Amino acid sequence: MSDIENRCRLVLIAPPMDDPDAARELIAGALRGGDVASVILPQYGLDERAFQDVAEAVVPLVQKAGAAAMVAGDSRIAARSKADGLHVDGGRDVLADAIERFSPGMMVGAGRAKDRHSALEIGELRPDYVFFGKLDGDIKAEPHPRNLALAEWWASMVEIPCIVMGGRDISSVVEIAQSGAEFVALRDAVFAEPGAAAIKVTEANALLDEKAPRFGD
Repeated sequence: MSDIENRCRLVLIAPPMDDPDAARELIAGALRGGDVASVILPQYGLDERAFQDVAEAVVPLVQKAGAAAMVAGDSRIAARSKADGLHVDGGRDVLADAIERFSPGMMVGAGRAKDRHSALEIGELRPDYVFFGKLDGDIKAEPHPRNLALAEWWASMVEIPCIVMGGRDISSVVEIAQSGAEFVALRDAVFAEPGAAAIKVTEANALLDEKAPRFGD
C-alpha cells in the first residue's frame, strides 16, 4: 500500500457545468494537481440530454487519470457514460434497488446519512461507501460538526469507507482526516476560483501528506 493510499484521500464534487468542453477542461485541470480518488458528477438542474453530454465528456478523462468516475442520481446516464459507479441520494429503498441492479459490476455509494440510525440502516445494505453531508453542503469554510462526529463514530466501528463533505476552505481537509474518514470531498474549495483548481488540489494533498493520520498507526 502506498503512503497516499494509507491516509485520507481526496474526492472532488464537480460544480454545476452545462458545457461539455468547459467541463472537460475544468476537471482535467483539477486532476493535474495531484492525487484524486474519485470525482462525483451531480446533475444539479440539467436535463437528461445535457447531463449525459457532460458525463460523456468528463467520465473518460477521470478514468484516464486513475480516478473513479461516479454519476450522482441517474443510473441510465451512469451506464451510458460508462461511469465506474452511481452515487445514490434517494434514501434506503432507492439505494437497495440500485445495489440489487448494479452491484458488483458498478460501484454504488450512499448519501443521505444524516444521523447514526440512518447510517446504520444504509450500512446494512453494504454500499461501497457512505457519504456524510450534502454534495452541495460546503456553505461554510469549515466542515459541518455533525458530519465530523458521524465520521469519527463510523470510522471507529464500521469497515465500509466513508466520505465527508469538506468546507469552502482547503484547510478543512485536515479536520476531516483526523476524524478517521477515508475520504474528504471538496467542491467550491477547489473550483470556486477559475483556473486555480490544480493548485487547490496540490495544496489539499500537501496538507493531507503532512497532517493526515496513517491508517493502522
